[in-house]
Amino acid sequence: MQGEEASFFVLCDGEAVLPIGTAQDHKRVGEGDTGPNTGGMGAYSPAPVLTEAVAARALDEIIRPTVEEMARRGTPYQGVLYAGLMIADGAPRLVEYNVRFGDPECQVLMMRLGAQALDLMQAAAEGRLDEIRVNWAEDHAMTVVMAAEGYPGDYARGSRIGGLDGLPETSSEMVFHAGTAERDGQIVAAGGRVLNITARGDSLRQARDRAYALVDRVHWPEGFCRRDIGWRALD
Repeated sequence: MQGEEASFFVLCDGEAVLPIGTAQDHKRVGEGDTGPNTGGMGAYSPAPVLTEAVAARALDEIIRPTVEEMARRGTPYQGVLYAGLMIADGAPRLVEYNVRFGDPECQVLMMRLGAQALDLMQAAAEGRLDEIRVNWAEDHAMTVVMAAEGYPGDYARGSRIGGLDGLPETSSEMVFHAGTAERDGQIVAAGGRVLNITARGDSLRQARDRAYALVDRVHWPEGFCRRDIGWRALD
């Protein structure tokens, strides 16, 4: 497939489908999208390539027919549906479906959705999605993954991570723990992808600047991150 890949998230209640956001992530470990694939080194939302027109086509041509066919077969689907799309010349093609929130896409979606995420998921569980609308702020979110040196290959565990206590925890700035543990009162690395440093802003550039400002306050010599998350959209 040729084009640019993006993620389209919808909730399903067995019949109705509700779009809840778009995102793009960075799978390669190195800057400029180089090196081996990872579980994701960062993400941002919304995805500029997934315009309203492209999203409408994806709903009409890909997602709704899937949900309708599952109901017709007697196996209606309820929950989150994550469509990985390849987009070229304004046309979306389906790469894959996942029945989960992505990581690290979930972090940027949740920052932008805020507390309404619970109401939306409850409506999906109770078959009430046709009564619900998503209230979007006109903003952007970015998350930067801090990983252990050596990831996605062999990496050491147990290194101490400092500076987290002084970081803000607000609706605009948040550090999500992905692979940490607490030992003797200290936070230590316990995985490959360890932290998701996440921020919102009025523009993607502002979200980027806020996220990397948080990264710079984390004291973890044994960790690393990509410094170019969002480069395609920002360029």
